[in-house]
Amino acid sequence: MYEILPRSDGAVLGVKVSGTLTIEEEKELIAKADELVSTYGKVSFVVVLGEHVGVSLKAVASDIKWIITHMDKIARVAVVTDSKFVSALVDIDAAFANLAGIKEQHFSTAELDAAWDWIEETMPTP
Repeated sequence: MYEILPRSDGAVLGVKVSGTLTIEEEKELIAKADELVSTYGKVSFVVVLGEHVGVSLKAVASDIKWIITHMDKIARVAVVTDSKFVSALVDIDAAFANLAGIKEQHFSTAELDAAWDWIEETMPTP
């Protein structure tokens, strides 16, 4: 399941994911991201991962497809979690994302406000 975080504004979408994200939920998030892209051109994301997060394989495939086809529409991604494993994955992925012009960074849950501040530094306006 997911919830849109209240600090989401303009070209920034904040999402907290907990439990298992279904393909239906993934489609809802993609529709929201598409709406923001059509309004702002580039978007940024704050993704807060709760404990025991899972996703269906269809949701993962859908997410990857959207990212690949919209790399030029993503400005920044902040991944907020205390998982050392996910943190390491973000660090690795950030190098590849940077090649596509996407800034990506990991933050601990205690650094949630810092993640928002980092995302909002370069928030595009309509």
